[in-house]
Amino acid sequence: MSFSAPQMQTFLIYLFDIVGTVIFAITGGVRGVRLKLDFLGVIVFACTVGVGGGMIRDCLIGSVPVAALKSESYLLSCILTGLIVFFSAPLIRKAGNIIRICDAFGLGVFTAIGAAKGAELGLSFIGIILSGVITAVGGGVIRDVMSGRIPVILTTDFYATASLLGAILYCILIKLCPVHFFWMFLIIMIFVTGIRLLAIRYKLHLPVSGGKTSSYLRKKIRKGFRHKRK
Repeated sequence: MSFSAPQMQTFLIYLFDIVGTVIFAITGGVRGVRLKLDFLGVIVFACTVGVGGGMIRDCLIGSVPVAALKSESYLLSCILTGLIVFFSAPLIRKAGNIIRICDAFGLGVFTAIGAAKGAELGLSFIGIILSGVITAVGGGVIRDVMSGRIPVILTTDFYATASLLGAILYCILIKLCPVHFFWMFLIIMIFVTGIRLLAIRYKLHLPVSGGKTSSYLRKKIRKGFRHKRK
């Protein structure tokens, strides 16, 4: 079968989707292990992060039954991943950097798939953007809430921002130069993954309330007001 064949491209996207689900399930399972949860708890965390974002997205846009319940492969992948993480936690903990890199790939995959699903249902640009971002970060938000902590995407991590930029790029592309779904998927996946990896490499993050950047801006604004008064 040719690479350009629609069946092959659909299969590759499905394969990327499963890989992204497994990667996110690993991050969820690792968090469960760090919290010293029991066997079931680790699996629940793996499933929450693996399919949680997609389930929230489908419920919000009215695509029911949700994708994770239409095909057994998604939840089974999460459960199997949770089992592996539970029994091999010490080894997985040592691969922290590798997991972060893989997580960046999963972020790109889920952003592209979420945005594409929003566009397929005829949502507005805002709807498409939210569909992409929620798919990518929704599971992680649920995980953090269940962990009793402020979601990472609301603190200093340049995570949701990468997904947001990717979803915005998707809207720009379909408006200015629409391309085939598969190539659009690859562009957004690579774009988001690349931004996330750059953020990890150079430790990029948004300004924090009360941090050095906000303090600097406040000082500049005050100096501006004082200068105008004079």
